[in-house]
Amino acid sequence: MELAYFSFYARLKQRYAGGAGVVLRFQHVRPSHMGLFQPHKPHEITPRFLDRTIRALKRWNYDIVSMDEVCHRAVSLPTRSRFVALTFDGGYKDFATHAHPILRKHDVPFALYLPTAFPDGLGEAWWLALEDMIARETRISLVMDRKERHFMIYKTQAKYELFDYLSEWLRAMSPADRTFAIKDLCTRYSTDIEALSRNAWMNWDDLAKVAADPNATIGSATVNYPALSSLRDADAHREIAMGKAVTQAAFHRDVRHFAYPFGDRGAWRRQHVVMAEEAGFASAASTIGGVVEPLGRTNLYALPRVAWDGREGSIRMMRVLLSGFTFAPVQPTRNNPLRRQAAASS
Repeated sequence: MELAYFSFYARLKQRYAGGAGVVLRFQHVRPSHMGLFQPHKPHEITPRFLDRTIRALKRWNYDIVSMDEVCHRAVSLPTRSRFVALTFDGGYKDFATHAHPILRKHDVPFALYLPTAFPDGLGEAWWLALEDMIARETRISLVMDRKERHFMIYKTQAKYELFDYLSEWLRAMSPADRTFAIKDLCTRYSTDIEALSRNAWMNWDDLAKVAADPNATIGSATVNYPALSSLRDADAHREIAMGKAVTQAAFHRDVRHFAYPFGDRGAWRRQHVVMAEEAGFASAASTIGGVVEPLGRTNLYALPRVAWDGREGSIRMMRVLLSGFTFAPVQPTRNNPLRRQAAASS
């Protein structure tokens, strides 16, 4: 990555691989804090980094555009200037506290994708509950596949491995089974999942202030934020359609843009792309890495986005990613022995 930047290879490659532009994906924007166990660190950036990014995009002569403009340029002839769209997933409270003031200061468009159960205090942020209990405990016991299993997590690496392993296990479950499993864990380890969820998300009053910004695009991310691949087709369709309906009713505006919950490749399937189109959205954003091509060569219902790894603070690396040279953020690979054990036992 450093070589690609300093050799100017990335910028030369941009002429052929850069497409019309890039959609950037962020989740948390908050100050860094100390702690050995931070499993969501890859999904957060600091307010200072967001500010530096916007300044750099302007300096590099990128057009910072809305999602409506992304859709327009994706089906139009290529232009001399490339675009960047700024998107934020989840509707977390730190967006209102730290990100929105910076976006207002720079007067740039942005999109916020919202799961509608959470502003009502009804959402179930199982990933935050899992982080909380693993951070506090040195041993976790739970029932998996009708067997009581025990995990010793004295060391930080063991905590990361268990978090990754249980996250995959929970995401693959049906909503009813996942609720039962996470509430059993919360009861065992005195974790208040309702309070964690309420405290992490903006409420409707917070969201109304964000939506009043003329640069804001409010999009939908279903109701309960499930991995769509864990649902039956009828339930997935209901989540997509109801998320749009609730968001439109809350803000009295047409909601044209959608983001797949846990937008990675394994969380949705081909039929969900069709569902998003049938629901009347103009785009559906994933986290498949890539650029947006002009002339209709990009499927707007599997819209690629570049997800930035918050452990990397280099603006130079951001420019390399935007060039289309590579779409995989630089991050260490964790070889999880728990996953190997599960594969061996199956």
